[in-house]
Amino acid sequence: MLFDALEMEFTELKVKKDPNCVVCGENPSVTELIDYQQFCGIPKAEEKKEDFDEITVSELKNILDKDDHPVVIDVREPFELDIAQIGGTIHIPMREMQNHLSEFNADDEIIVHCKSGGRSAKICKLLIENEFTNVKNVKGGILAWSKEIDSTIPQY
Repeated sequence: MLFDALEMEFTELKVKKDPNCVVCGENPSVTELIDYQQFCGIPKAEEKKEDFDEITVSELKNILDKDDHPVVIDVREPFELDIAQIGGTIHIPMREMQNHLSEFNADDEIIVHCKSGGRSAKICKLLIENEFTNVKNVKGGILAWSKEIDSTIPQY
């Protein structure tokens, strides 16, 4: 079918089938779709298991409800704290975390959170690179906390 956009006309064409066609001929050699990623030379993305665990906001709430809980670090920026906070946490902005590593014991359980989980995951990697052994990331961050635990906390 041909389409002429200037004239707004369609024209149907009759085409003879090629008996030697590799797809629709009498003896087709192409019978399934190719692996596009492999064809283009794109390596398969392997799911890499992180060296740290992730916990849900429900698990974090249970931890914070205990009198004696691990170190919980909020790595968001100061202006974000003005919008929303979870009690019982230490605030160290992500960009400053490297300078505060010596303040923590490498064997202590450390839980890190941010707005949605991305920055805190980077900090978890930083902690592990610096030989911290018990590091956890809060999946979904404070946005998940607002949705699942406390809807009075604003989302931004």
